[in-house]
Amino acid sequence: MKSSVFSLWRPFLLILLGLFLLSEARVNTEIQAGPLYRVVGSLLSISCNTSGFSNVNSKKHFQIRMKDPSKPFHEINIMSSEDEGFSYARFIPRIQNSEMSIKHVDSNSIIFEIKYLKKEDEGVYECSVVNPEYNYNGVYSATTVVKVIDNSLSVTSSDTHTSPSYNEGEALSLTCQASTNTIQHVHLAFSWYIRKEGEQDAKPIISLDKDFTLVPGEGFEQRYRDKAIRLDKLDEATYRLNIAELEPSDQGQIYCQAQEWIQDPDRSWYKISQKDAEEISLTVKAKVVTSMSVVKVSLSANNELHEGQELLLSCGINAQNLAKRFFSVAWLWEGIELAKIGPTGILTVRQEYIDRERNGELKATRTGNNNYQLRVKPVKTTDKGSYSCRAWPEERGEDGNFNQGAAQDSQPVDINIFTPESGLSVKMENMKQPVSPGEKLKLICEADGVKGQLSVSWKRKATPPTSSLFATIISLNENGVTEKAEAFTSREVTVTRPTTNRFVFELADVADSDSGIYECIVSETQPSGRTQSQMQNVNVTVKSIDSMVKVVLRNRDPLVTMGNDVQLMCKVSSPRVPMTLTWSQETEDNNLNTIVVLYSNGSISWSGDQYRYQVQVDNQGNSVMHYLKVLRASHREAGKYQCMVSIFLHNVYKKLPASNLVNVKVQNPENKLALSPSHTIAQRINTDIQIDCKVTSRTSEFSLYAVTWELQQDAGNKTILTSDRNGITMFGQQIEESHRKRISMRHTDGPTFELTIQQARISDKGIYMCKVVEYLQDPWGEWYSLSDKHLTTVVDVTELEKKLSIEKKEVEMNISIAEDFSIPCHITQQSSKESQFQVTWFWQQGTEVKTIFTAYRNSTLQARNKNVVRSGFTLLLMGGGSMQWKSLEI
Repeated sequence: MKSSVFSLWRPFLLILLGLFLLSEARVNTEIQAGPLYRVVGSLLSISCNTSGFSNVNSKKHFQIRMKDPSKPFHEINIMSSEDEGFSYARFIPRIQNSEMSIKHVDSNSIIFEIKYLKKEDEGVYECSVVNPEYNYNGVYSATTVVKVIDNSLSVTSSDTHTSPSYNEGEALSLTCQASTNTIQHVHLAFSWYIRKEGEQDAKPIISLDKDFTLVPGEGFEQRYRDKAIRLDKLDEATYRLNIAELEPSDQGQIYCQAQEWIQDPDRSWYKISQKDAEEISLTVKAKVVTSMSVVKVSLSANNELHEGQELLLSCGINAQNLAKRFFSVAWLWEGIELAKIGPTGILTVRQEYIDRERNGELKATRTGNNNYQLRVKPVKTTDKGSYSCRAWPEERGEDGNFNQGAAQDSQPVDINIFTPESGLSVKMENMKQPVSPGEKLKLICEADGVKGQLSVSWKRKATPPTSSLFATIISLNENGVTEKAEAFTSREVTVTRPTTNRFVFELADVADSDSGIYECIVSETQPSGRTQSQMQNVNVTVKSIDSMVKVVLRNRDPLVTMGNDVQLMCKVSSPRVPMTLTWSQETEDNNLNTIVVLYSNGSISWSGDQYRYQVQVDNQGNSVMHYLKVLRASHREAGKYQCMVSIFLHNVYKKLPASNLVNVKVQNPENKLALSPSHTIAQRINTDIQIDCKVTSRTSEFSLYAVTWELQQDAGNKTILTSDRNGITMFGQQIEESHRKRISMRHTDGPTFELTIQQARISDKGIYMCKVVEYLQDPWGEWYSLSDKHLTTVVDVTELEKKLSIEKKEVEMNISIAEDFSIPCHITQQSSKESQFQVTWFWQQGTEVKTIFTAYRNSTLQARNKNVVRSGFTLLLMGGGSMQWKSLEI
């Protein structure tokens, strides 16, 4: 339940994160950089850490998700460090079986592990930290790519079906083949192990680690320094263990092991697979010598050889109790000792022959209790002469040292070496012409008429030529040892020899700079030591990378409504070469702002706001589709976009011509603002005028409004007042201060904007216009306006027609002193039913007119004569005389 709630709120949290990231980010979350190539069935371990929280020591909780490559927009919940209900059902059995786990390294770091990877575990993994704080400020998740590949590592031993038995001091030679078909760049580590009887763990004898360094195992160091133990790599897949003199402690189960290592983007090496060959049961019998006796020595050999053939000198020993005795055996040429095998099997070689022994041209072995062999190949004419064999019995004393007996020599044998004639010829073929950048160049050179030992070297002369000389690329000598030129040490270039007279040259990841004339030089060393060479060349053209790569931005100036997503597609048609793609947006001053860079190793670098965009890559044969999705576009994202590609070949980046520009237009949403209809108001002078401007339809329920009231009159137009979207109201400059007290505006529900003018005057009449501008918020939180709408109201202010009339008649009254009297005053016509009156009474004595009192419209009286007293509506006259009245209508 917690997971579904988080997924519901996650888009809104990302919007908040985007707003906070406009300022300097504080929290940062990092994950192990990818892509991480791992083998099916192996262990996957991904580290993830966070920093920048205010409470560093509090334990942070993490969530792991993934996206399947076939459904890149569908996230799958794998595991949470705090919520057991977070995981999808497909992962629950593996979590319960501890095949998947999250382990805290410390309060801010975890390691996510899958013990046994499956093919369906391939995808994009996201590590998110659960924010324990109230505010969001920083990056709370990170992603990495995991690629699950098949296990192609193979390890076999040709000696596994035997159980060899040796005597102490005899030599042991075992071979093992190890290879892999992994297309990624990997290193193989190789080791020979022995498990001795009664010991559970096997111990290494000698190893060739992933950095191609030989390392002897514990207890074998001195024998390695004495060259009594060797590990030789015979070819790409064959490894040989040589032990010159076996010891009884060497008895046990021997096997070879291969490990496959891959380098992750963080430059660290990771073991992705390991396999062991079947064990070989080795028996070593201890040697015991009791006494010396007479020794007879014989030598046999083929005494006529051609130069380049093998000279085999077999030395036989005839003595009593041979199986339990030790001997030293030496071979002599013209009485000079060439090589000697000691009682413990250690070979020593005369100084002049050390190089031939190192190159495998001279080998001495013990093939049985009474037989020793010396092999020389290829034999030279200088090797002819008289050969003999010498043997000494050796007796081991109680202190372990050997005591040498009398030497016995064989009869000499004369060896003749003949020089054959040579008819060497060379031809070369180009397997593919021309070659595309990033492909592998393959050339074959074949020699005919071979009678001696062959070596080959490959050279190149650039076109157009920068020098008249050919530069060496790689060479292969007679012993199968290759040597690269310094300029090609970092290149993947090989020479193989599938048959005796056929050489295959391969150069990977070619670029147009590799074009030129390639020359194959085959050298033949004849038995006489004479060398002759034949050469052949071929012109190789590597297409220009510029002509092979096309970058096109496919969208046609898309138009998107504010707040909607827009997706751009950049199609890159090219051969398969490492490339880096950059998405950019053009600024107003025609510069380019980088949004994101996708590097050839799979890493991504964001310069723009990561939460505003999504990137996707789709490989389709010779084309790669790069997608950039702009999320919830605003006017800020409007503009021209471009994609650019850089090719990475031979540790050099080459920037290619950029794509076309695509202009993304962002339009405002449809304006749905509508106001109430225009109307007319007739109002009398001195009354209050209220004009309503009502919004009957709006674009969004979260809209804000700016309102302007204008008055159109014959004398001209003027702005009465304005109110911005925040409700701040200001009067127009033409509105005098005295009039501003009468004018106000109110915002009521609906919304409705009410303009009120108090105590209307004739000058207030005219056409009143209400202009309303609707404001909306874009995805960045910035306000923008739509086009305004308006309505008009005609206001007419009129004066009242004066219709006041009273009954006019003269009344003569004869009254006595102190007698009360009353005089009626009747209003016969008035302007309005709502009229109020102010009445004043006068008294005329002769020619003098005196004011008696005034009755105001608010029902208050003011006496003007001290002889007059008001009682109710009755007026009392305290003296005599005639009266005159006057009335005023309000």
